[in-house]
This record gives sequence, structure tokens and C-alpha cells, in this order.
Amino acid sequence: MTAPALPVVCAALGDATRWEILTRLGEGPMSASALARVLPVSRQAIGKHLEVLREVGLVESEQRGREVVHLAVGARLGALARELDRIGRSWESRLLRVKELAERPEPDTAERRSAYDT
Repeated sequence: MTAPALPVVCAALGDATRWEILTRLGEGPMSASALARVLPVSRQAIGKHLEVLREVGLVESEQRGREVVHLAVGARLGALARELDRIGRSWESRLLRVKELAERPEPDTAERRSAYDT
């Protein structure tokens, strides 16, 4: 299975509850029941949010004894951060170019005439 596209991952993170779940899992593995104790969301809703995060590759689940714990996937988060950084650098480069063009002094009238005459 290939990694979901950036917009799909960002859409999954666009929900405040899923963001909070991922933040908590970044601190360490937790079960859905443990997450439900610290978040104002039912255990069933936590399970649905975890499924969305699993589908986009941000969370993995593993059996530990009698409970299932969920972990944030560092590699996928790192890839997401690198992609967002690449996009940010691209925009910074474009904005710098726009700034340079906007600040370029206007040619005087004689220079404009000679440009039209050629």
C-alpha cells in the first residue's frame, strides 16, 4: 500500500480531536480507553478517530497483553513534516521573487521609449 497523498493526511489532521489524539500518542503509546479518560470523547468515538489516523498511516496499533495500544508513526510524521517544509520553502522562494519584482525601480521615460522603439 502506498502512502496517502498529502491532502488526505492533512484532512485527517484537520479534526481537532484527531490532532489531540495524535499529540497524546506522540507522548507515548495509549489504549483507546486511556485516551477516552483524558479527552472529552467517548471510547467509541476515539476508536473511529484512531481508524482514520491508521488509514492515513499516522498511527499503528499493537496487542500488548489483553489490551490494544496505539502509537504515533514517527516515520510518517517525519515524511509529512519534510513535505510541508518543502512546500514552505517553495512558497518563500516565490514570495521573494515577487518582492524583488515589486521593489525593482521603474525605468525612466527615456528607457521605456527606447524599449518600445526597438
